[in-house]
Amino acid sequence: MSATASLIKKYNVPGPRYTSYPTAVQFDLLEPVSLGSYLQARNSSPRDISLYLHLPFCASLCWYCGCTTVITKKKSAADDYLDYLEKEMKYYAALLHPEHVVKQVHYGGGTPTFLTPEQLSRLGEMLHTYFNIAADAEFGVELDPRTFTREHLTAMMAYGMNRASIGFQDVNEEVQEAIHRIQPMEMVQKCMDILREAGISSINLDVIYGLPMQNRKRFARTLEAIKTLDPDRVAMYSYAHVPWIKPAQKLLEDKQLPDADLKLQLLLDGIAFMEQSGFEHIGMDHFAKPNDELSVALRDRSLQRNFQGYSTMNGLDLYALGMSSISSVGDFYFQNEKELDDWKAAIDSRGNAWVKGLRLTNEDRLRRSVIMQLMCSRSMTFSELQKTWQIDAKVHFRDEIRRLRPLEEDGIVSITEEGIQVHAKGRFFVRNIAMVFDAYMAQHKEKPVFSKTI
Repeated sequence: MSATASLIKKYNVPGPRYTSYPTAVQFDLLEPVSLGSYLQARNSSPRDISLYLHLPFCASLCWYCGCTTVITKKKSAADDYLDYLEKEMKYYAALLHPEHVVKQVHYGGGTPTFLTPEQLSRLGEMLHTYFNIAADAEFGVELDPRTFTREHLTAMMAYGMNRASIGFQDVNEEVQEAIHRIQPMEMVQKCMDILREAGISSINLDVIYGLPMQNRKRFARTLEAIKTLDPDRVAMYSYAHVPWIKPAQKLLEDKQLPDADLKLQLLLDGIAFMEQSGFEHIGMDHFAKPNDELSVALRDRSLQRNFQGYSTMNGLDLYALGMSSISSVGDFYFQNEKELDDWKAAIDSRGNAWVKGLRLTNEDRLRRSVIMQLMCSRSMTFSELQKTWQIDAKVHFRDEIRRLRPLEEDGIVSITEEGIQVHAKGRFFVRNIAMVFDAYMAQHKEKPVFSKTI
């Protein structure tokens, strides 16, 4: 076994993905009135913001899925959902400063292309009615090749869509049958061709390793298919088997799930292939071409993480609409009702559907800053922390520095008088590094809250 493989086995423990800090497991019940007052005060002056819209519908359930979904074949369900999204938009439109500017929009799911082109046109019209969408806004949509058509794209591009993320997962028929998601390579290629012909210049592929029926030979076919499709970015996710959270995943347990050693080898094969193919390893599971904005942001230290993963949009207030979606505004995280009927009832009663969240303490904000620096810039400087937070960082984090020493001995980080530097091999272990600075980790050691870090 290689030295890298040995380290991955050593550090492959449950841990958060740190799309936020504190993580969503810390959320507690919120008092909507006090949050509303905070948001009103925050929007007393114009701000640049980001919008996330959760579109939960899927015609069938993919058995590996960990998302919040509504399974139905009735397109009319989306009409009703859009009615409620419009009510939620009206609430935020009244809350935001009239001169706010939306710099980023993302449609997630579920399956946004479950909606018909006509429904997507209505959604785009609603967005532009209630919000000030910048002409150059980054506008991304998650696509399912099984439902995507040229008409869908035309409807979305008319309102600003300029980026796409394709759910690819695996190219092999045996794997697709096992996970209940059949989409031949020809279908994905057609989706890619339609996007390129229309001028969409930023396309991401989502791939998953650790799925049932995968082996090295089959995963090699998926990697070669990635090369053929030629995306700008690739997110190579580890399949998170969490049947205590997503009971449908129990259906996969008799379908030859890769063991830990095979899953590790699939990861190493994937990373080697992506780097040999000219992609830069951004961190964790993200890869991008060297001229991609993510790669540029990594080099100039402007990279950040949010609920959609790595991003180039730093410092925007994120307002999330739709059932289960999570907003991040100033010192607050707040999540909408997770169940469709509960979300609709909340919208009817008060215009918003906030139910859980938290207000960050000053210590939370400090630790969030450190975690994001280490995950996104791969370094942290003690003097910068002292200047920004008026602390002696080496004293404040002396226990964390002590707990980092084993990672330093393994060549994952360096700790100097100036700060902490994550080495090249540390890209595999950024979640483990972040966990050292997570003040809440001790609360979760006895509960199966998180998936494995690698």
